Parts: sequence; C-alpha cells; structure tokens
Amino acid sequence: MTHEEILAMLGDYVDYLIANSSAEAPMWNIEKVRSGKPNKWNYIDGCMITACLSLYKTTGDEKYLNFSKSFIDSFVQEDGSIKTYDPKEYNLDNVNQGKNLFTLYDIFGEEKYRKAIETIRSQLATQPRTKEGNFWHKDIYPWQVWLDGTYMAQPFYMEYETRCNGMHGCIDSYKQFMNIQKHMKDPKTGLYYHGYDESREMYWADPETGCSANFWLRAMGWFLVAMVDVLERMDDMLYYEYRAIMSMLKDAVDAMIAFQDAESGMFWQVIDKAGVEGNYLETSGSALFAYAVLKGVRLGYLPKRYAACGEKAFYGTCDRHLGVGADGALQLGGICLVAGLGGATRRDGSLAYYFSEPIVENDAKGVGPLLLAYTEILAARKK
Repeated sequence: MTHEEILAMLGDYVDYLIANSSAEAPMWNIEKVRSGKPNKWNYIDGCMITACLSLYKTTGDEKYLNFSKSFIDSFVQEDGSIKTYDPKEYNLDNVNQGKNLFTLYDIFGEEKYRKAIETIRSQLATQPRTKEGNFWHKDIYPWQVWLDGTYMAQPFYMEYETRCNGMHGCIDSYKQFMNIQKHMKDPKTGLYYHGYDESREMYWADPETGCSANFWLRAMGWFLVAMVDVLERMDDMLYYEYRAIMSMLKDAVDAMIAFQDAESGMFWQVIDKAGVEGNYLETSGSALFAYAVLKGVRLGYLPKRYAACGEKAFYGTCDRHLGVGADGALQLGGICLVAGLGGATRRDGSLAYYFSEPIVENDAKGVGPLLLAYTEILAARKK
C-alpha cells in the first residue's frame, strides 16, 4: 500500500471500531470480550479514548469528541465518583483514563470531570510506595515497579500537580523516573528491564539487581511515551528536571533504534533477541515507539532526523499488520494480548513466557498507539 492508502484505511478503520463499540461493549478490549464479564473503568479503553480525543484535536471532527464524551460519561457520575473504579484497589493501570478527564473538562467545563480528577488523584495520595519512593505497580504486587506503570500514572500525576497543586508533586514524579533509570536501565544496551522488585523476593527478580530477565517491547514502548507525555505536561521552569528527562528519553530512543528491524522498521517482542525461535515483530510496541518518536520530534524533545525512524516503524507496522480479515472487515493484527510478571500463572519473565502469550487483532493496546502515531503523521502534514 502507498502511504496515502494506509492513511485512508486508518480513517476507515477507526470509524469501524467506533461504530461497533460502546462503553458497555468496546470491541477493542479483547481481554474483556474473552472474559464475558461486564466492562469496567480500565487502561485499555483509556488508550483508545486518548487516541480518539487526539484525533479530535488534530482533525476537528466532532464524531471523535462525541464518542469519547459518551464513553466516559457512562462511568463518571455527577458527584465525581466513577462506576466500577475503587481508588483503594491501588492499581496504577486505573489511573491512565484520568488523563482524558482533563481534556473533557477543558472542552466542556463540567464540574463532574474536575471532581472525578480528584477521585483518581486520591488513589495516588495513598498508593503504596517502595522505600525509595516509587509507586508500587499494584497493591497485589508489593515492592514492584513496572515500566508500564510510568505510562499509566505519571502523565496524569504530572498534569495534576502542574495544573491543580502548585507543582508540589512534580519533583516526586521526576524522582520516580530517576529511580527507574538507576535500577532498571541495562548499562550494556541502554534498554530497560520490564520490572524491578525492591525486595528481591519475586521468583522473576535477579537476586542482585532485583530486575526481571528481559526487555519486553511494549513495556519499553509505554516507557518512551510516558517520558514524552510527562515532558508535555511539565512546567519548563523545572529546568534541570526537564532537561534530565529529555536526555533520558533521547538515550532510550537511541538504544531502541539500534534494535529496529532494518527491513520492516518494526521491533521484536523481546527487543534484543531478533530471530530467536518464537520471537516475532510485534505491533503495539512498534506503534508506541513510532508515536513517542514522532511526538517527541514535534514537541522539540528529539532531533528532527529521528522522525524518519518513527515513520519507518509506523508505515512498516501498517504494511505488515493493517488489512482486511477473513470476514471482510478491517483489522490490525500482530498484537501481544497481555504480558506481566508474577501472579498465580507464574509469569516468570522468561523468553518462553513472552513468546507464549496470545497474539490478537484489534486490541486497543495496539490500536490506540497506532492511531496516536497516525495523529502525529496527520499533524506533521498540516504544517
């Protein structure tokens, strides 16, 4: 497909997803569809609504805004409570959708959105932390920091502290990134390990470093986007901290570029294990890389020459995995459904584990990032 054909197809694809989704039954939440259970407030829908709101901001087409508002309004109550969300569950994933409340509040000014923002902020006020001060990924994973959690919580946290709290927590957010750099960055490759256990007690944790064993692509992708999104929300009066996160972002992108597949422009499910049996070029992490790099270039956090790497990842992912399925409907494939560390299923962070998780179509963990990268392509064309 030509680039023009890809962009046209993506426009049709997002229309198809929206037409076949509601807050009760979003077709892009494959885990929820497979479970057969009612939908809840969750980060997967958060990814998709973030993409829809970004499409609205970029194109001005109100169908994206109307859908997003309707979706979130089915959860957010007039008193600021959020159906199915419990702050005391202490799950960082549940903070992700909170970013979208700021956008809706800015557009519509409805007080329920501001109250709901406070509801989510109340979780972070008492979220358990490591001894060094990082949020635990979840209450059920004590002493653990996952790269995923930076994307889930830090942009919301930084925006709240900048806009609503006199920047009081901004340095706290910055320090959490610095602790991740200190403990989770591999000195050889510059990549970051998926998880870190401060207690060193989990079966997946290295007894010396506390880190998990491998570099999972989507976790690294979440982390790149987290840095870009936090910089976007950070007051540049915090000059030293701002420059430090920007430098950390560039170093991490440089580390990733070294492992970008030359032919497809995509990245491998376990980043540094190209060609190992069972490994594959994965959609969601490749799309997250594309989005982080293209947005980072647009906002001046990365040199302009990096845009070529982002575009290569974007178009390469579309070439390989965007198309028409057996049922004649548009689909995006090659998406790792889920991966984590620990829990009853003994997710041990091994290569075999990362290669064993299901590969699916149309899941928002891949679709959302690809549509966000699409909005960056559209924004660049409008200049």
